[in-house]
Amino acid sequence: MPSETDLRSVILTGDRTTGPLHLGHYVGSLRNRVALQYQHKQYLLLADTQALTDNAHDPEKVRRNVMEVTLHYLGVGIDPTISTICVQSALPALAELTMLYLNFVTVARLERNPTIKDEIQARGFGRDIPAGFLCYPVGQAADITGFKATIVPVGEDQAPLIEQTNEIVRRLNRQTSKSVLPEARALIPAIGRLPGVDGKAKMSKSQGNAILLSASDEEIKEAVNQMYTDPDHLRISDPGRVEGNVVFTYLDAFDEDREAIAELKAHYRRGGLGDMVLKRRLISVLQTLLAPIRERRLTLAQDRDYLMDVLQTGARIGREITEATKEEVMDALGTFRLDLRS
Repeated sequence: MPSETDLRSVILTGDRTTGPLHLGHYVGSLRNRVALQYQHKQYLLLADTQALTDNAHDPEKVRRNVMEVTLHYLGVGIDPTISTICVQSALPALAELTMLYLNFVTVARLERNPTIKDEIQARGFGRDIPAGFLCYPVGQAADITGFKATIVPVGEDQAPLIEQTNEIVRRLNRQTSKSVLPEARALIPAIGRLPGVDGKAKMSKSQGNAILLSASDEEIKEAVNQMYTDPDHLRISDPGRVEGNVVFTYLDAFDEDREAIAELKAHYRRGGLGDMVLKRRLISVLQTLLAPIRERRLTLAQDRDYLMDVLQTGARIGREITEATKEEVMDALGTFRLDLRS
């Protein structure tokens, strides 16, 4: 959590609109956003333009998931009267800032970004990298600075993107000899990346190893029953390993009874505790967590007028802020200005 000196900080966070959100999103960011919104000025960006950088072949998926992600935000407890939810493509100043910032970064620097290198490899682009994808850290810099955010909640793997934003900020401020833009710091959650139910490093809907925030009780039960525990824990009487045990990882992330979990770990290590006991506990914890989220989401999905009002209000607020920032940047750079109001 930010220190008391950060109480008036501006936070920017958000998600690419490429699919429904899952427990990995919840533990990595959404849960924190709900708490942060009462202490800070928070903007949530539905990054549909960024989503096209590797989904230009399927724009309908990106369009459809704008509303899906909005429903998840509201379902987990984001209050649109406190946090501002903005659709990225509705804020043209962000695209203009991106074009300006591209002049303050090199292709070589973009290619060296560890996050970009990992994601290019994960997507199998080889050298056929969409230019938009290679440059999306610059677009993210425009997002962050457009709102003059000073805190950006991200996973540890995304921290290099915040540093690249700050490099652009420092270079632009030096160029103009003014403190036009503030630097931002990454807010990394205490709990790291949540593994998939199959034990793989990352939970992902595309890999079929995710528990969606909209999952039914039966889907939760089925997913938990498929989880890996300790492959050497063949009999209940056998001592078991807690480290790397996916069920314990999830209990650590979601079960609030820390004392009970500590006792379960000790019991499992010495033997005499079956995997199904752990799984039944986790099933109950997750069903209790997700039931109200799922119900709120289903209720809100019936009121499209309300959802559109949330997004339109967010667009109006977001446009005013990002347009003002763009004007400041252009004035500082001394770019040619043409008054079209007459």
